[in-house]
Amino acid sequence: MKRAPTHSYPGLNLGRRHASADQAAEVVTFGFWVFLMSDLVYFGLMFAIYITMIDAQAGGPGPHELFDLYSIFAQTLILLTSSLTVGLAMLALKYNLPRWRIVFWFCVTLVLGLCFLVLEIRDFMAMAEQGGIPQRSGFLSAFYGLVPLHGLHVAAGCVWLIVLGIQLRMFGLTDLLMSRVVRLALFWHFLDLIWIGIITIVYFGGLTYG
Repeated sequence: MKRAPTHSYPGLNLGRRHASADQAAEVVTFGFWVFLMSDLVYFGLMFAIYITMIDAQAGGPGPHELFDLYSIFAQTLILLTSSLTVGLAMLALKYNLPRWRIVFWFCVTLVLGLCFLVLEIRDFMAMAEQGGIPQRSGFLSAFYGLVPLHGLHVAAGCVWLIVLGIQLRMFGLTDLLMSRVVRLALFWHFLDLIWIGIITIVYFGGLTYG
């Protein structure tokens, strides 16, 4: 009985329909996992700083005055839905569905990512109007060191979506571009993982502690 091929990386892969591309992507995908883990360490440090500074409000506004749970809920719903649409793009690729389906789901993901960023920037502006600026307290410095960092990653993911969508339209499903789709999907799911940590520790944890 023939054994199924094994991979040196976990998670998403291209499957047997794209065996050559899957094999070619193995090394770079493993390297991308290493990058994500190093990024996770950096986020972990920022989470630790936030936890230690959560009560360093220096008489300034705290979580109860600044956090809008309705907006946070909307951002969470949008970002989790975008993870679903990235997954649908990945499935379209893996099961050899028409290329336009991959581009379509990428476009939906891009719109959702931009909606997330608009809501987040609106929240930052509302916080600033209430005196919630980074230099006001250690708590706010830690907050602005962590949450906008995640937003910056989402913005980078949106740029990546645009560039990769254009490349797919121009060059088709080459082995190289299929490998990039896999890495983009991993990156976007990673952003969701970090966001779950943010809403749990930063927002809910901040409101509970405060």
